[in-house]
Amino acid sequence: MHEAGAATPSAARAVPAPGRLWEDRLRLLLESTGEGIYGVDVTGRCMFINRAGARMLGYEPHEVLDRDMHQLVHHTHGDGTHYPSEDCPIYNAFRRGVPCRVDDEVLWRRDGSCFYVEYSSYPIFEGGQVQGAVVTFVDITERRRAAELLRQTNDELECRVAERTRELSDALAQLRKLSAYLERVREDERTRIAREIHDELGSLLVALKMDVAWLARRVEDRPPLHAKCGAMSYLIETAVENVGRIITDLRPSILDHQGLWAALEWQAQEFAQNCELQCDWRIDVESGLPPLPQQLANAVFRIFQELLSNVARHAQASAVRIRIEARGGCLRLEVADNGRGAPVEAFESAQAYGVLGMRERAGHHGGRLRIDSTPGQGTRVELVLPLPGTTLSDFARLS
Repeated sequence: MHEAGAATPSAARAVPAPGRLWEDRLRLLLESTGEGIYGVDVTGRCMFINRAGARMLGYEPHEVLDRDMHQLVHHTHGDGTHYPSEDCPIYNAFRRGVPCRVDDEVLWRRDGSCFYVEYSSYPIFEGGQVQGAVVTFVDITERRRAAELLRQTNDELECRVAERTRELSDALAQLRKLSAYLERVREDERTRIAREIHDELGSLLVALKMDVAWLARRVEDRPPLHAKCGAMSYLIETAVENVGRIITDLRPSILDHQGLWAALEWQAQEFAQNCELQCDWRIDVESGLPPLPQQLANAVFRIFQELLSNVARHAQASAVRIRIEARGGCLRLEVADNGRGAPVEAFESAQAYGVLGMRERAGHHGGRLRIDSTPGQGTRVELVLPLPGTTLSDFARLS
């Protein structure tokens, strides 16, 4: 029998020393991780390496011990150029006590092949002195391959998007050219029709009125016929007035004879008179400004007509403010009413053909249309266009 309190031989063997216990646990930790881990002394020689790290490098753990790790696995860059040890971040860890984390370098295997790694190097201190460094590394070849594939895919996608964008831009440019051409043809056709109505129908109506007047003088002694001639004369005068209005709607002669500014003022006065609105009108044109090109003048006038038409049809306003300014290389035209207003969606709708047409006209001449509207608080529309001779940079600064 053993004395009480005395340890049996089997019990003594079952309890390892504390230092050995921690050493075993650290060894198990190193062997259980999938990352490569090795330690070097102050000369760069390997003091330990786990099995995962040795396997990634193509060695057995005992084949790596006490060997210069830089010369063994880190001697060359990925492009084949020499990698001096004094430039190695791993060496800086135990030479200067500087930790590092790198993800764009390679390590070399036993068979001469290399693989990209992400590694960290941390100095080991003892008694305030650097005794070496611990290096952990992970093979990121697949990660880099996936990243490269993703980059190539993104590049291809960007190329496709750029190509489609270029195609859409070209299509939009062609569409705008077509729209401008159609608008020019439409204006020419309006001018032609207005001229023919004036020359042909206007002349016929005047001749008819003269004939009715001639007939009326010869039937003065026959009251019924004379009264009929008076009624016919009144109808002819009404027809003449309607023809004049149609001609003006098709192509106001004032636009051709007196220019855009006079045409805009006439249109504003006609609008205020016909709609019985209070109209606050002001125009400020820089002295010496040459007449605008015909196509630009047509676009501004038609946009102005559409703005006033929208006020008359939709705004339910009692007053409208009109401001036109042409100076400093920029034309600004503003129409603001105190009507019922509308939400933004109403002006952005695909069915808002009037707004689309105005924006297209403005865009063709390098300008833009701004619309501010709030339900119950009226609408303000501003047309901004560059005057001839204004560069795009100057216009961007002015507008």
